[in-house]
Amino acid sequence: MQKYLYLIIISFSLTSCYTYQVKKQPDTSTDNKQGPKKKPDLANNTSTQLQNVAAQPPAPVNIQEKLAPNKNVKIDVDGKSYKIIVDRWESDSLVAHAVYNPKKVLKFHKNQINSEKIAEKRFSQPIADIITVTVYAGIGVLIWALVH
Repeated sequence: MQKYLYLIIISFSLTSCYTYQVKKQPDTSTDNKQGPKKKPDLANNTSTQLQNVAAQPPAPVNIQEKLAPNKNVKIDVDGKSYKIIVDRWESDSLVAHAVYNPKKVLKFHKNQINSEKIAEKRFSQPIADIITVTVYAGIGVLIWALVH
């Protein structure tokens, strides 16, 4: 029983509640929440759709704003993934260092970075909840084992 308790404690000490998550773009589309029409007017419906499309140009993604100094991010550069901490921007080049090797300085041009796959390190509530429930269950089992 004691070896299982040690195994559980070690596995939770290796588990992190922080994950890299891609920040979702804000949804700027306007939902047309009108009741169902009995006779939809095709010409009127088409012109409304065209106006909605014309009014919503795709928002340009500014990589320099996403990759601000001291942010812990995971980026995709030319098909390869890097976990970095941003140091600074030098003109159009990102200067950063690897998360697990601070001495290793990395430099990337902003055109090399895939802006759709920039993932920030964030606290993950579902993982924290799973760990909490499991710990409580383990404590309950431990108390039950000690009582019986």
